[in-house]
Amino acid sequence: MYDGLSRDEQRLLNHVREYGEKYFVPASISKWRKDQGLPDEVVKAFVDLDFNGFGVIHRRNHRTYDLFAQVLVIEELSRISGACLPFQNDLLQLQILEAFASSAQTSPFRTEYQDTGRLSYALAISEPEAGSDTRSMRTHVTREGDALVMNGTKMFVNNGEYAPALLVSAYDKTGDDGEPEFSFWMVPRSAAGIYAYPEQKIGQSMLPFATVRFDNVEVKESWRLKGSSKGFSQLYSLLEYGRVFTCAAALGEAQAAMEDAVAWARGREAFGQRIADLQQVQMKLTEMEVKLTNMRNLVYGAAREYDRGEHKRLSVALMKYYVPKAATEVASDAMQILGGRGYIQENRVSSIWQDCRGYQFADGTDEVMVVIAAPLILEQYKASKNNR
Repeated sequence: MYDGLSRDEQRLLNHVREYGEKYFVPASISKWRKDQGLPDEVVKAFVDLDFNGFGVIHRRNHRTYDLFAQVLVIEELSRISGACLPFQNDLLQLQILEAFASSAQTSPFRTEYQDTGRLSYALAISEPEAGSDTRSMRTHVTREGDALVMNGTKMFVNNGEYAPALLVSAYDKTGDDGEPEFSFWMVPRSAAGIYAYPEQKIGQSMLPFATVRFDNVEVKESWRLKGSSKGFSQLYSLLEYGRVFTCAAALGEAQAAMEDAVAWARGREAFGQRIADLQQVQMKLTEMEVKLTNMRNLVYGAAREYDRGEHKRLSVALMKYYVPKAATEVASDAMQILGGRGYIQENRVSSIWQDCRGYQFADGTDEVMVVIAAPLILEQYKASKNNR
């Protein structure tokens, strides 16, 4: 694990590991799953970490993020906890806000996050008819007399019931040319006409999801975000950060499942021998380790490309296609090695499997990654043939 890290990166990892091992003990994780979130002390301690000088969160003197450092943090905390944590969502939502909002609009939210560890808004993009296909969204803002009015429905809004504000993507139909434009709005949760309904998931229980309906919600022009980024292309680019974060979390949880499976295999005896000495179990462990190695190479490679300014959509699509599926398979094999114990709710391997299965939908399904990757592969090999 973690081969090829610089001295500074290793210090970062040790720093984060110390934090994780202090707070993410099994009894606490079990409780926080039921509570659907982390306590104030834990999230505040996270934002107070120094991160060894890396741009993991935006301190007031940071101008850029270090994506590989963010990946190391997410992976390690996911490994220690064996759980889907809110940090990767927070990091993505902050970067979307900072891209689409002005500095004046961003500053209060960033300051509150650094002071409390809590994001005071929830990101609302996905819809019943527009999941990975964001362009098919129907939520819109129209002008009715002197008022701007929002209508539509959003799904899978993390913390949508409780956040004080909602960062909502919508078609803006108020322009003089009649052509709808894509825009983001920061809408107070208390605005009249907003209704939120909890969604019951089978995994990722620390991320409480909600469906949020906007029924003739009167919005103010000052709520529209006015940053440097515009349109779907910029949003798609930022959502690729989310795919890297999702895969880092899947990798960390799969590693936790592997460690639990190895510990069980070394200590469990059946028919007079350790099950670790059974060829069938050894074959599973070998295949699991191959998948973990491939997962780590894909995630680290994509993150380092970003940090070098060499981002490739194909790298991210291949990573997102392979990693969550491989993580689910690793967790499933870990359950098989643990036998009946792996199937009980209180065992974290079963929870890890549920979390990883959800990562196959989050930030673009496996099938959507094929749609993205295949044309890029065809073009890549066409260029390769022409260069012979």
